[in-house]
Amino acid sequence: MRSSAYAEWAVVRRARLRIAVITGAIITLLITVVGGVADTVMTHAQNDQVWRELRYGAARGDLSSPPVCTWLYAPGVTPLANAPAGFPVRADVDEVRRTQDAVERSVRRHGTVYLVSTRARADGTVVQAVFDLRYQLADRRNLWFALGVAEAVGLVAAAVTGLVLGRLSVAPLAEALARQRRFVTDASHELRTPVTQVYTRAQLLARQATAEELPAPHREGLARLVGSAGRLGEVLDDLLLSASLARGPASPAERRPVDLVALARSVVAEETDRTRDAGLTVSVEGPSQSLFVDGIESALRRAVGELLSNAISHTPADGRIEVALARSGAMVALTVADTGSGFEPAEADRLFERFHRGGDGGRYGLGLALLREVVTSHRGTVAATGHPGRGARFTIRLPECAAPPARTPPTAAPEPAVEAGHP
Repeated sequence: MRSSAYAEWAVVRRARLRIAVITGAIITLLITVVGGVADTVMTHAQNDQVWRELRYGAARGDLSSPPVCTWLYAPGVTPLANAPAGFPVRADVDEVRRTQDAVERSVRRHGTVYLVSTRARADGTVVQAVFDLRYQLADRRNLWFALGVAEAVGLVAAAVTGLVLGRLSVAPLAEALARQRRFVTDASHELRTPVTQVYTRAQLLARQATAEELPAPHREGLARLVGSAGRLGEVLDDLLLSASLARGPASPAERRPVDLVALARSVVAEETDRTRDAGLTVSVEGPSQSLFVDGIESALRRAVGELLSNAISHTPADGRIEVALARSGAMVALTVADTGSGFEPAEADRLFERFHRGGDGGRYGLGLALLREVVTSHRGTVAATGHPGRGARFTIRLPECAAPPARTPPTAAPEPAVEAGHP
């Protein structure tokens, strides 16, 4: 699975590549069409010219002095010393003698092609004219070689042109994506403070309403206001975290070994009140020793918290949630399984899409999508399995890293020496 930043970059790259491929395909098609037309025209013109010369040679040519690359065979005439073997074609000669109709054909011999025209002259002599097409065939091969060179040059030009056109045409898309990320970041930063103030003031008003025993409708309205402001703050936190992940991988200075076992137990402890109010049983199973992964603790805490929060939201009262940690080869696996409503197996991948609405009508918002971004930015994977009414299981796998070096406690400063005889 891929982060949103990588997905955006992949879209831009695919657009550039598509433009380059289309440009190359157009140039290739044009060169191929031009080559095909040129070869057809050349072949037709050469064949027409050769056949005209052969027909004239067979009907009226000098039998003792034929044109270059042409040999004339007739009764009582000695062929030239360089005449190709296998001629004349006796079957054609016999047929012309019998029918007095001209016979023309092409013959492939000795690695080349010969055009053969056999006809009877006015005096009744049957003459066979043979023409060697080797030079014409060489011209055609040279034509296709030249076209191949032009094709190679055209492909290079197409690649360069495609890259240039791709950058120029896709630049607005890349700029729009960058502006969108900047807008999300700026808007989230600007809204974070007023939303926090609204949330704090709403909490104070809710406490005062409880102390002053306001009517129940007012207290319920204030409670809903507190919940709405809190959820809005969580959405802004999600947007800020997503924008920070979209900027690229964190620098080495921002990452450090994180004990995933301790982090998971801490997240479960923070949700104790919520799980108790919901009537849920939550257990954490894992090794007694620590399992460290390299990353940003706040982002990983958000990811684990999202898994647990998602399980709590989709598990009815008296349900059970199990958080399990284990070492799996060079990876650390964290699994959150619940006995909740589950989901259709076909929706497993779509759960990580932003604001995906499940088949049960439940909306998943930014949480699981952001979870995937966090995991992939830590070079890990996340997978989901489940069945309707039989619960769900989400598994995060992150590369294990070495434990951080133990801190050496500072050495106490030596006490000053006291001379004898002095207090």
